[in-house]
Amino acid sequence: MYISLRLLFWAFTSATVLLSATLARAHPHILAEARLDVIVNSDETVRFLRHFWRFDEIFSSSVVLDFDANNDLKLDDEELQKVSTTIFESLADYNYFQLVTSNGEDIVMNRPARFNVSYDQDQLIVLFEAEPKDLLKLAGKVVFGVYDPTFYVAIDFVKDGSLAVEGLPARCTRAVIRPDPNQAITDNQDNLTDEFFNDPAGTDISKIFATRLELNCTAKG
Repeated sequence: MYISLRLLFWAFTSATVLLSATLARAHPHILAEARLDVIVNSDETVRFLRHFWRFDEIFSSSVVLDFDANNDLKLDDEELQKVSTTIFESLADYNYFQLVTSNGEDIVMNRPARFNVSYDQDQLIVLFEAEPKDLLKLAGKVVFGVYDPTFYVAIDFVKDGSLAVEGLPARCTRAVIRPDPNQAITDNQDNLTDEFFNDPAGTDISKIFATRLELNCTAKG
């Protein structure tokens, strides 16, 4: 029987009690090198986000062990499809790790149509695209990012160019923000209360540490 990737991704989520304990224990157990492309329409609305994740070799090898039904030490097309389905279903409740806001308001994203999963040079690769549920215009500050709310997976954008925009209007500027953890805690300390960490719905503390792409767009003349 296959072991669900949900267990691998979410086994650590119960560790958040107090801030110090959270940061000490909720360190990432899975690493993924990522790329995010924001595709913009000619009318300056966001068409979709294109995600690329390359997982570390240790996690990737564990996936092979869990899903290699015929024990040939590789993943064939049928096995990769089962991996894809498992990841797709596991991430549904977490918005597929996507962070999208427009002028401080959260943007709802449609579920991706599908995941494309492959295995290359001993690493698991996940590709998918997601569209905003409603029309998303580039106006004011629009922010895009990728983060795991459970602190279990570290999404790493190695270069600033790994957060890119296709079709960026001339009236918009692009900046990659890499928060300093200590400063992020200081800036948000008023919100990091006992009530926050004891919220039965869970916490979203990792959001404040997420690398993000900020687009600042002036009004059309």
